[in-house]
Amino acid sequence: MKRIVLTVVAVFFTAIMMNAQEGLKKVYDEELNQMTQIDKALAEASASNKFVICQVGGNWCPWCLRFAAFIENDVDISKMVGNNFVYIHVNYNPHNVSSPELKESTDQMMKRLGSPGRFGFPVFVVLDQEGRVIHTQDSSFLELGNSYDKEKVMRFFECWTPEAVNKH
Repeated sequence: MKRIVLTVVAVFFTAIMMNAQEGLKKVYDEELNQMTQIDKALAEASASNKFVICQVGGNWCPWCLRFAAFIENDVDISKMVGNNFVYIHVNYNPHNVSSPELKESTDQMMKRLGSPGRFGFPVFVVLDQEGRVIHTQDSSFLELGNSYDKEKVMRFFECWTPEAVNKH
């Protein structure tokens, strides 16, 4: 009997968590060619004296969607990001290798970004205006409970603005 009650409780909480995840806005466009997406962001960054931040992850990743919502809903962080970065959500789905071409394209994209998947997801890759990887941020250092810590997130962004990086 105790096992049945525990199973019912576990199923109940799983359903709640799934519904909570479904309420988050999907931000990754799974149809975009990631290499083209990065190239366009670099062109925009170069024209506006900004850096590019690639949030690598996918709609399958609850932490990826939480971070997207977190920075979108915080005025200070949104302003910091908008003023200093071209921010893109680069789709990576390790479970979707439906064709050799898709796998090859995804492998090339991850190699271009310095193989950031080793840090887990989401992972943030900061590119300078020439497309060089200047920093890879493990998102676990920005977490607080089931969300993110505003102070840590702001510090991450502040440390990697073009102004901060180019200071002499």
